Amino acid sequence: MRARRITLAIAIGAMAACAAATFPGFRGPRSDHFDGHHFFNEEPFQEQSPSELARWQLARHRGAWPDSGAVPSPAPPARVGAGDLRVTMVNHATVLLQLDSLNILTDPVWSERVGLEGEVGVRRHRAPGIAFDSLPHIDIVLVSHDHYDHMDLPTLLRLQARDHPRIVTGLGNPAYLATQGVRGAEQLDWWQSAALGRGVRVTAVPARHWSGRTLSDRYERLWEGFVIDGTRDTWYFAGDTGWGRMYGELHARWSRFALALLPIAPFRPRWYMARKHLSPNDAVRVAQLIRSGTTIPIHWGTFELGDDGEDEPVDTLAAAVRAAKPACRPRVVVLRNGESATISPLADDSVLPPSSRCARH
Repeated sequence: MRARRITLAIAIGAMAACAAATFPGFRGPRSDHFDGHHFFNEEPFQEQSPSELARWQLARHRGAWPDSGAVPSPAPPARVGAGDLRVTMVNHATVLLQLDSLNILTDPVWSERVGLEGEVGVRRHRAPGIAFDSLPHIDIVLVSHDHYDHMDLPTLLRLQARDHPRIVTGLGNPAYLATQGVRGAEQLDWWQSAALGRGVRVTAVPARHWSGRTLSDRYERLWEGFVIDGTRDTWYFAGDTGWGRMYGELHARWSRFALALLPIAPFRPRWYMARKHLSPNDAVRVAQLIRSGTTIPIHWGTFELGDDGEDEPVDTLAAAVRAAKPACRPRVVVLRNGESATISPLADDSVLPPSSRCARH
């Protein structure tokens, strides 16, 4: 079994390298996170070596992943009026945000597998919480980066054909998407903003991660999170990220968030995952630091990407919240696929954890 895992990883890498020639990267002026050819993190990390990958694969302690059946869930409303925010967990990092008569979808993935052409890759263990045909009309799609479990071409093509949504993503991604038939996407650099209509704006913000569809195009397109400023409140979608100083910058610029969608997996083994992925304990620190009124965990329980089991991330998150000082415990709402929650406008700073006394910068 161990030999098969390593052989499969090598085979996938070989196919990825062969497929890289037609994937364009970004070309533009240098910046504090772009050297003219490749993007880099505010706090660079050393890439894992092939020997580290082999060490992990040969000594895996995998949690349980029982397959779940289809999730029966009612179709979301067509629109939500001004004021409240309705959040529906679809799966993984795919979340439907309905606010101010806008329908926003993050990192949409409806494919059965995520990987090269959908044929080789990681299969899902939980069905999407909303059937694709039950989705309301989608106005905006936010794509955080180009990894297969976030940028799912079959889903983007279906959305484009059905709804013609406005797609907002990082530098270099629109050029790649255009080669795959997804045209008209807009690109934002870190800290750039765009008006979405109806008084809503989106700002691309740094993440600590990486990009690449193959072994040959790593770091050629930008990865990011998004802050959405509505008519009354502000919400944060982190995409996929590790811990970094950008959370202090988010707090300095916005001071508080009504909602934070934070990834909490994969987090085991920590020595391998820590550079690029938040752990549940990290997510509690982030919620404290950015003063999130409600935190909803994402990026767990759908695709087996690490050693943590299907429910292990949310169980660990619950323990981390309980371990925090009572005054510092963030409000965490766990939504399983297909479940929804209404996030009311923030009315009182007292409901937020005091970042200066709780978070370790």
